Amino acid sequence: MKRICVFCGSNPGANPQYVQTAKALGRVMAEKSLGLVYGGASVGMMGEIADAVLQAKGEVIGVIPKFLVDKEVSHKHLTDLRVVNSMHERKMLMADLADGFIALPGGLGTIEEFFEVVTWAQLGMHGKPCGLLNVAGYFRMLVEFLEHAVQERLIRAEHRSMILMDENPGALLEKFDSYQPPVVEKWMDRKP
Repeated sequence: MKRICVFCGSNPGANPQYVQTAKALGRVMAEKSLGLVYGGASVGMMGEIADAVLQAKGEVIGVIPKFLVDKEVSHKHLTDLRVVNSMHERKMLMADLADGFIALPGGLGTIEEFFEVVTWAQLGMHGKPCGLLNVAGYFRMLVEFLEHAVQERLIRAEHRSMILMDENPGALLEKFDSYQPPVVEKWMDRKP
């Protein structure tokens, strides 16, 4: 792996652990010579992880649509800032540049971006690892929902297993190193 795409909030969130863990993830990534691909902002957790990687002399590629350059306060000191035309183009380029995906705590955009790449993995469009960094239990209820969806036979257990999770940045990246995507047909049942 050369680069990890990190989805996270453009706000710092209520819990100081969110920002602390974003910084820790950035430092661990730089120590492992993993570049960061992210949404290109200088604010919130996005700015914190980018700054942490940059301070550790790591590579940071930001990808941001034109209409968000001013709104999200694009980072001016990245290794590479790519300005694109749309959110769709942003997500596609981020996915192309990355060898794995991590979601830190974030809002609707973070969740949407993460589940889009998980869906692409489910469909066999890539075999890259996807993980949740479960800072202070932030994703606990989301994981409970996923387990419920497995029980309700709307998500295959094998597809649920594609979502790795840990509370520790280094431990999550170790899981990425040994990740093997499941090979499974998407459909559970074709009839009710």
